[in-house]
Amino acid sequence: MVELNSFDKKALLKRANRHYFSTGLGDGAAYLARENMKYGLAKLHLTQEHYGLEPDATFITTPDETISRNVTRWKAGFGYGGKLTWGSGNDKIIILDTKPNACGMLIGGLEELPEPGHLIERIHDIKKETYIDNIKLDWDLYKGNHFIDVFKVVKRSLEVKLPNYAFIMHGSVAELREETEKGLGLYFDKSKTLREKAEIFDTKFGRFHVLIDSDADEYLNFYRYAEKFSHKKRELFAKEIFGDYELISDVNHQGLLNYNEILLGCQEIITDNNLIYPIALRADLPAFLMKGLPNLDEEIIELLGFEKRAEKLGVLDRLKNANILPHGGGYTFKDFISVLEVIEIKGQRYFILDMQSDVGNKICSDVRDMEFDYRGKGVVLRTVELGFGEIFARLIPHYVLKI
Repeated sequence: MVELNSFDKKALLKRANRHYFSTGLGDGAAYLARENMKYGLAKLHLTQEHYGLEPDATFITTPDETISRNVTRWKAGFGYGGKLTWGSGNDKIIILDTKPNACGMLIGGLEELPEPGHLIERIHDIKKETYIDNIKLDWDLYKGNHFIDVFKVVKRSLEVKLPNYAFIMHGSVAELREETEKGLGLYFDKSKTLREKAEIFDTKFGRFHVLIDSDADEYLNFYRYAEKFSHKKRELFAKEIFGDYELISDVNHQGLLNYNEILLGCQEIITDNNLIYPIALRADLPAFLMKGLPNLDEEIIELLGFEKRAEKLGVLDRLKNANILPHGGGYTFKDFISVLEVIEIKGQRYFILDMQSDVGNKICSDVRDMEFDYRGKGVVLRTVELGFGEIFARLIPHYVLKI
C-alpha cells in the first residue's frame, strides 16, 4: 500500500472528501463547513497512518451541518453538526484539537408559567457562590449560544405525557477547561499539564495535539467526569432557578463517546431507552422535542448516494450505526451560497465565497467574526424526512433569559 505521506495535498484532500458524508441543507454554511473539514479529515488520515491505524477517519453530518465558531477547532480543520470517527473506539489515541467540552441541554417540565422577574432574582443569588465537588461554578448561561428558554408545550404525540410548560437550559463546563484538583483539564490551549502530555504531530496541513496510551486513558476518564459534572451543573441550576420541576431529559451534544469518536454539535440516539431529545432553533421559532430513531436507514443511505462509496471505503457500518440527531438549527449566513475556492498562504486557509448577490466575492479565514444567523424549521423537516427522528411536541417560546 502506498503511504499517504507520498500523496500531494490535492490528492489527500480529494481522498478526505470521500470520507465526508453530508446530510445537511446544502446552504453556504454547509459548503463552508465541508471545505474546512476536508483539511481536518486529511490531517486525521495522516495521523492515523503515523500511529499505525487504518487511515479511514469519517465525518457523518446531521442536517444542522455548519461551521464551528471556536477558532482553535476551526483552524484545526473541523466543522460542526455531526459525528467524527478516527478508529474502532478502542484505539488509545485522542485528538485534542476537536476540543471536547461536554456541552448539552436540559429540558425541564413545569405546570405553571413562572414570572421572569422571579427567575432573574434567583439567578442573581446563584451567581454569587455555587459549588460542585469544591469547584466554584461558572455562570455561563448567557455566553455565546448558551441560554435559558421558557416555552408552552404543544403536544404532537400520545406516546409521552408532558407538562403544560417547559424550559431548555443550554450550557457546558467552562470550569473544567483548565487543570483543577479533579484532573488535567479539557482544553489543551487552557491547560499547561495537558499541553505537556500531548504529542505534537505535524502534517502537510498543520499540526495536531495527540494523546496516546495511558495519557489517552487519563483524559478519557477525566472527560467522563466532566460529562457527569455537566449534568449535575445543569440540574443544580435548574433546581435553584425553577424550584420543583420535572426532568424530561438532559442530553450532551458535544464530547467524546470513546477514544475515537466525538459528537461535534449533535446528539447520540440511545436506541434501547426512551430519551426525549431537544432541537432548539432561533428565539423567535418553536423548539421541538423529538423521538430519536436508529439511523441511517439502508434505504436512506442508498437514496443519498452513500452506499457504494461507503462500501468501497469499508465504513458502511458507521453509516448504518450513526444514530445521530441535530441539537439545533446551526449557524447560517445570508450573504453567500457556496465556496468557490480555498487557497493556502503561509499555512493559513482562505475561503473564496460565492455571494448571494452575484456581485464580487468575499474572502474569509476566521469565521468567528462573520455576521451569522440561525437556521429555521428546515433542519427539523430534513431530520424527519431522513428518518433521524419523529416530533413528540412543539415548544412555543414565551421568553429567553440571557443574563
